[in-house]
Amino acid sequence: MPEPSPPADKKAIWAWSLYDFANSSFTTLVITFIYATFFVKGIAPDETTGSVLWSWGVVTPTAVAVALLSPLLGALADRTATRKRALFITTTITVLGTALLFFPQRGDVVGAILLVVVANIAFEIGQVFYNAFLPEIAPPDMIGRVSGWGWALGYVGGLLCMGLALAFVMPETAPFGLDKATGEHVRVTNLIVAGWFALFAIPAFLVLREPPAAEPPAKNLIRATFGELGETFRQIRDYRQIVRLLVARLFYNDGLVTIFAMGGIFAATAYGFDETEILLFGIVLNVAAGIGAFGFSFLDDAIGGKRTIFISLGLLAIATLVAVFGPTKTWLWGAGVLIGIASGPNQAASRSLLGRFVPEDKETEFYGFFAFSGKATAFIGPVMFGLLTAVFGTERAGVGFVLVLFALGAFFLTRVDEAEGRATRLASQTAA
Repeated sequence: MPEPSPPADKKAIWAWSLYDFANSSFTTLVITFIYATFFVKGIAPDETTGSVLWSWGVVTPTAVAVALLSPLLGALADRTATRKRALFITTTITVLGTALLFFPQRGDVVGAILLVVVANIAFEIGQVFYNAFLPEIAPPDMIGRVSGWGWALGYVGGLLCMGLALAFVMPETAPFGLDKATGEHVRVTNLIVAGWFALFAIPAFLVLREPPAAEPPAKNLIRATFGELGETFRQIRDYRQIVRLLVARLFYNDGLVTIFAMGGIFAATAYGFDETEILLFGIVLNVAAGIGAFGFSFLDDAIGGKRTIFISLGLLAIATLVAVFGPTKTWLWGAGVLIGIASGPNQAASRSLLGRFVPEDKETEFYGFFAFSGKATAFIGPVMFGLLTAVFGTERAGVGFVLVLFALGAFFLTRVDEAEGRATRLASQTAA
């Protein structure tokens, strides 16, 4: 019996997608491109110390906190019907934390790290609540397209916000009298991100509706939530396709994390890219990722999420081989475009495939586990990159390990039965 397809709520889909348009400004400008570089060069004592502090002081605490908290907070939101409220709280914390990043200057390492960590943890946990709306707003036969549209619009939002920020960063003379000596022209980009995020997130809070609570209110809410998590683990056989998908994602997502975390270093050291080329490389990769996420979204609904992820992994493997063995910069540019085209659909299809599997009363809880699968082993790829680079004396060997991660992810993905996963969700709807 096919899963029923209610009519699409176009207003809800647009509001949900605009939130992706809003929040990508944070990852693009603060975590990836502008503020991370400013911290290393303009706040930390020196670049080497800054790189270590950013890795161990920002990336690692965020990964640990998100991995530990996401499943619990997801289950709590399902039980109490507070998904939308929780998203508002995490959004507010991220926006305020980002705005306050305007103030730390040279030497204020602790203040800058604390603000970034708080904002980044709130952002990542907010993604749990945001993603959990996907199965609610997207009809089953459109979930791949909606996920892809959101991801593609996110890349557009991040790039447009970065273009606005570069108008303050790039000119020889900073606009509006901003003091370059104290980095005001860079620090002000945090205010731009905060305003951008807050403005374009508004439609989501006005339009999205809170699903009903999974359970009646409990006297001891925390104990009841832990009990709900325990019950999920006891019933793990009923959710085996979800477990298999998350195990596969542990590996192939770590491959993507490694590419994004170490890609700039690899381009600079293995191919001699300068700072301008690396910035352009990142922009091109993001444009390609947005195009890929949008284009593959139709394929996702036509052939299924599992096959779409397989295709993306094949393209990512080819791109990695080209990057490892390419003799000139042109080869790396080609590999970067291919990585971009494949990475957007890989992430969007992973999100939509989980949405096809999750029971309606456990959506936020399982997207909490989805966040866990994206963070729990995120350190393996970068660590192995460094180790293999040291052993073989070339970053190409380090990037080669990414192929192992993609291969392991593909192997475990073969164990996923998409038809059974869909049937489990439909059975839970029928039982309800």
